[in-house]
Amino acid sequence: MRAIGIFCSAAENIDSSYFDAAREVGAWMARKGITLVYGGAEMGLMEAVARAVKDGGGHIVGVVPNRLVEREVQSSLLDEVILCDNLAQRKQLMLQHSDLLLALPGGIGTLDEVFHVMGSATIGEHRKRMVLYNAGGFWDDCMRMLTHMNERGFIRGRLSDYVVTAASVEEIEKLF
Repeated sequence: MRAIGIFCSAAENIDSSYFDAAREVGAWMARKGITLVYGGAEMGLMEAVARAVKDGGGHIVGVVPNRLVEREVQSSLLDEVILCDNLAQRKQLMLQHSDLLLALPGGIGTLDEVFHVMGSATIGEHRKRMVLYNAGGFWDDCMRMLTHMNERGFIRGRLSDYVVTAASVEEIEKLF
């Protein structure tokens, strides 16, 4: 199975361009037969990317914390559901079931997921790269901070071994 794990915002009140970017990624995944692995919520960019995958006939795996099931915010689009106890377990399961990790714009939870993937790579738990989909320059400031840390020796090796940005779906495809 070729699968991309996507981390992104569950927020609704964000710029519509981010929803467009999520739909573009989802449609591309469906066209290429790439399985979506994501957090399984029916909110924000999470639902937008899943809807685009589903509309294109793609396959969707939701890694859903029990709390979301209890709150009844689990997406109805899921082909497979992997239940978990908490967000820490969800991150690990998403990493395990994905060939590549991709972050669309997001908030604190997305940052946590991005840094989990990068941090676990630095100690050799996996060799998967984190790709930041830089829609509208969203990840520019984060990459400046990471470059700053890397230049000062706080990140071992090349930063690109852990994280890269992509400005388009075509760039994501080259990394996959």
